[in-house]
Amino acid sequence: MYAKAREIYRSQLEEIRQAGTWKAERLIVSPQGVEILVNDKVVLNFCANNYLGLSSHPEVLAGARAALDDRGYGLSSVRFICGTQDHHRALEKRLADFFGFEDSILFSSCFDANGGVFEALLTDQDAIISDALNHASIIDGVRLCKAERHRYANGDMAELEQKLKETQGKRLRMIATDGVFSMDGYLAKLDQICELAEKYDALVMVDDSHASGFVGKTGRGTPEHFGVTAKIDVLTSTLGKALGGGSGGFIAARQEIVDLLRQKARPYLFSNTVAPPIIGGTHRVLDLLAGSTALRDAVMENARRFRERMGKAGFEIKEGIHPIVPIMIGDARMATEMASELLEEGIYVIGFSYPVVPKGQARIRVQLSAAHKAEHIDRAVDAFVKIGKRKGLLK
Repeated sequence: MYAKAREIYRSQLEEIRQAGTWKAERLIVSPQGVEILVNDKVVLNFCANNYLGLSSHPEVLAGARAALDDRGYGLSSVRFICGTQDHHRALEKRLADFFGFEDSILFSSCFDANGGVFEALLTDQDAIISDALNHASIIDGVRLCKAERHRYANGDMAELEQKLKETQGKRLRMIATDGVFSMDGYLAKLDQICELAEKYDALVMVDDSHASGFVGKTGRGTPEHFGVTAKIDVLTSTLGKALGGGSGGFIAARQEIVDLLRQKARPYLFSNTVAPPIIGGTHRVLDLLAGSTALRDAVMENARRFRERMGKAGFEIKEGIHPIVPIMIGDARMATEMASELLEEGIYVIGFSYPVVPKGQARIRVQLSAAHKAEHIDRAVDAFVKIGKRKGLLK
C-alpha cells in the first residue's frame, strides 16, 4: 500500500537535494556552548539562540538538578489535572513581574503558545492583522483560529493602518507581530504599531522570542526598547533561547487574558506540564538577570563588533543592532557550500534558503552570544573573509 506514496516522497526529497536546500543535521557530542564538538572537531558555534550564554551555565545546571531532585523528572499530566506544582506558579509570577505584565502562563514551547493564543481569544466576529514575515508558529496559530485574516507587508505601517480601517466593523481586532524577525534581525516598529492600535482600538500581540532577556535597556525585550510595555496586551516568548535554552514557552498578558487561556488554550489543556528541571533552571536564569545587565551588555557589544568588522570586510549584511546578523549570499547552493567550508575552518554556521527565507535571498545567519570573546569574533570574521574571497563574494 505504501509503494505509491514512497515514489512521491522520494521524488520530493530528490527535488530538495537538487535545489541545494537539503537540511543536514550535524551531530554535536558536547554540551551547548561557544565551543562545541562536531565530527570529532572542536568548533566555534555562531548559530545557536544561546544569546546570553546560559545553556550550560553552572548556576542554571544547578537549578535544574535541584528541581530534578526536589520535584522529579516530569509530572505525567496536564496542568488542570495534576500537573501544577508550586514552582510552576512561582515562575509564572516571576516572568510576569520581570516583563511587566499582570500574569503569565507556561506552555511546552512558544510554538504551542502561539498555536493556542488566537483560537482562545478570538472568534469569527473578530480579525487578526499579521505581519507578513511573522514566525511560522504565528502563521499556524492564525490558521487554527476562525477570525478573519489580514496581512500587511513587513514593517509597512501604511498598509497596517489600511487594514485597521478595513476591519473597523469587527468586534475585536488583534495586531500580531514578531518583536524581532528571526531571519533578518529587524525589530518590529512597536512604537508606531501601538500608536495605530490606540487610534483604531485594536489589541497588540508580540512574539518576543528573539528579544526576551537581552533587548531593551534591562533585557525586558522589544516593548522595553520602544517604551511601550504598558501598551502590549499579549506577549509570547520562549524559555528555549536566551532564558536558558532548554524548552518551554509562556504568554505574559493582562489578567483576564491569562485566565481565559487557562480555560481555553488547547496546547495548554492537552499538553504535558513543563518539566520541573526546566522550571528550576529558569528560576536561576531570572536570578542571574535580576541584578545585572552584564550579559545583555556583552551580547549587544559582540553584535556591534561583528557587524562592524563584517561590513568593513565588504559583506552584504542587513543593518541593525541585533545579535542576529544575516550575511546575504543570494544563491541557495552557495550559502550551503559556504557554511560547509566555514565548518572546515572551525566556524559552525548554517545556510538558510527557501522556503525558510524568500527565493533569491539565501543567507548565512550568524548569531552572537554573550559568551563569545573578541578573539572568537575575529576568528569568525577572518574565516568568512578567507572563504568569501575564494568564492568571489568579495573584491
